[in-house]
Amino acid sequence: MAPATKKTEKSDKQKETKKPKAPKTTKADKAEGEADDDKKKKKSRHESYSSYIYKVLRQVHSDIGISTKAMSIMNSFIQDIFERIANEAAQLCRVNGTKTLSSREIQTAVRLILPGELAKHAVSEGTKAVTKYQQSSGKPLTKKREKKEKKEKTAEKSKE
Repeated sequence: MAPATKKTEKSDKQKETKKPKAPKTTKADKAEGEADDDKKKKKSRHESYSSYIYKVLRQVHSDIGISTKAMSIMNSFIQDIFERIANEAAQLCRVNGTKTLSSREIQTAVRLILPGELAKHAVSEGTKAVTKYQQSSGKPLTKKREKKEKKEKTAEKSKE
């Protein structure tokens, strides 16, 4: 019998706390409310690397999944590494007296932060990505790079 009395007590409480339904809005009400829309807060964007992590996972191990907790850990790891690299590169700019953060500072920061072989691979992959981007966007390469590519092209033509 005790459980039955508890249910009736809950239903009595629910009846007391029920809120009256809001009246339906009309088109005229909506037109007046448009000014209120400007005051509403915009949704804050939660930036994440999860889609990129997932793409890399598919390339490396297409048959393996990743849990939400593992994805969260990976996301935190990448954010931490990027923050360390950015801080180190900014420090290098301050030490060198430059105001522009270039790929050279990023490369040096990576070499300082990541250990040995990992730094070498990261630098080579980063260089490859920057070169690919510059070629696809049509932006001119640095003068040294242009000279090197011209030499490579002439060497290939002379071999033929």
